[in-house]
Amino acid sequence: MHAILVEKKPAFEAALLHLQKELGQLRTGRATPALVENISVSAYDATMEIKGLASISTADAKTIVIDPWDKSLLKNIEKGIRDAGVGLSPVVDSTVIRILMPQMTEDNRKAMVKKMKEFLEETRVSLRQVREEIRGEVVDMEKNKAVSEDEKFKLFDEVDKMTKEYIDKVEETGDTKEKEIMTV
Repeated sequence: MHAILVEKKPAFEAALLHLQKELGQLRTGRATPALVENISVSAYDATMEIKGLASISTADAKTIVIDPWDKSLLKNIEKGIRDAGVGLSPVVDSTVIRILMPQMTEDNRKAMVKKMKEFLEETRVSLRQVREEIRGEVVDMEKNKAVSEDEKFKLFDEVDKMTKEYIDKVEETGDTKEKEIMTV
């Protein structure tokens, strides 16, 4: 693999990682800490994510439990979740917050799949942008006589193969998530 591809591979990985983070926040009907961990909450005169303020666990497949380390933040965390617009209803239960996952309707599931497909497309676009950056650098390398014309086309092929590999991974991830969302 050419040095430029090795150098740019982290950009491909970052796009895939971002997709996985985004998809983790989509509701599938199952309780998962990823649904709430990145929600912003007003605490200590700053805005912080819940994962920095509390331990988050799942009591069962339908219940998320948030246990704040500082119990005075219970109301702030509850308000943050309500205001986040994620369709979850937190309930303060003495020193913890419980979130019962509402039953997902067919319409909710279809809306989640639509949102997921938007994330997939954004990721494909990001991957193509990285590919175009690499292609531009290869063209510059050819102009500066750092690579020959044959090497340029060989690098273009390698970049296209790498891009296709990552786009295939995106499709695989999307298929898996869609099955998860549509499973009742």
